[in-house]
Amino acid sequence: MLQDFRDIWRYRALISALVTRHLAMRYRGSVLGFLWSLLNPLCLMLVYVLVFRYYIRFNEVENYTIFLFCGLLPWLWVSSAALEGCSAVVSSGHLITKSMFPAQILPTVVVITTMVNFLLSLPLLFIFMLAGGVTIPWTVVFLPILILLQFFFLLGIAFVLSALNVRLRDVQHIVSNLLTLLFFLCPILYPPKVVPEPWKFLVELNPLALITVFYHNLILDGVLPSLAQVVYFAAFTVLSLLIGSMVFNNSRESFAEML
Repeated sequence: MLQDFRDIWRYRALISALVTRHLAMRYRGSVLGFLWSLLNPLCLMLVYVLVFRYYIRFNEVENYTIFLFCGLLPWLWVSSAALEGCSAVVSSGHLITKSMFPAQILPTVVVITTMVNFLLSLPLLFIFMLAGGVTIPWTVVFLPILILLQFFFLLGIAFVLSALNVRLRDVQHIVSNLLTLLFFLCPILYPPKVVPEPWKFLVELNPLALITVFYHNLILDGVLPSLAQVVYFAAFTVLSLLIGSMVFNNSRESFAEML
C-alpha cells in the first residue's frame, strides 16, 4: 500500500493531466458544460423532495430540502466513484497493453475526478442554507478531514472494483444494483431516528450510512460525530485501502493479458 502511495505521488503530474482530461471529456459538446455537475444533483433533489415531501407527506425533518441535499451530494460521490471505478482499468486497456503504464493511477484518477464534481456542488448547499435562513455551524471547519477520509475509503473500493471487473465484467452490473439497495439503507431520504430499533444496526454498522450521518452532523446539526463512530469509520478506511491495494497488486500483472 505504501508503494502505491509513493507511485501516486511520483506520477502526480500525470494524474493531474488525466483528471483535467476526464473532466473536459465528460462535458465535451455540452452547452452547459460544468454546470451539469450542479444540475444533476439538483434534478435528483427536486424529484425526491416532490415525492417524499409532498406526495408521501414526510414531515419528520425540518428544512427537508436542505437535509436531503446534504446527504445526496456525498452519496453521488460514492456512487459515481464506485461505478466509474469498476471500468477504470477496462476502459483504459490501450494504455496498459501498449506501454509500461502505472495502472494504479487509473482508479485514483476516477476518485479524484468524482471528488472534484462533489466539491463543485458543495457551495450550492451552503447557498441553499443561507437562502433558507439556516445558519452554517462552526463544525464545517472539520469538513476537509471528512472529505479526506471519504476519499481514501473510496480509493480502496475503486482499487478492488477496478481489479475485479477486469476478471469478471459482471462486477459493474452487480455494483450498479447493489448501490440502489445501499442508497435506501443510508439515512439520505430519512433521519436515523425513524429507523425501527431492531434495524438501527444497518445505520450504525454501515460505513456508507455513517458518511451521511457525519455530513449531517457537521453541516446541519453543528455537532461533532462521536469518537467511537470516527474510529470505526477510520478503521474501515484503512481496511478498504489495505484490501484494495492487495487485490489490485495481485491482479495487476495479468491486466495486459486479460485486456
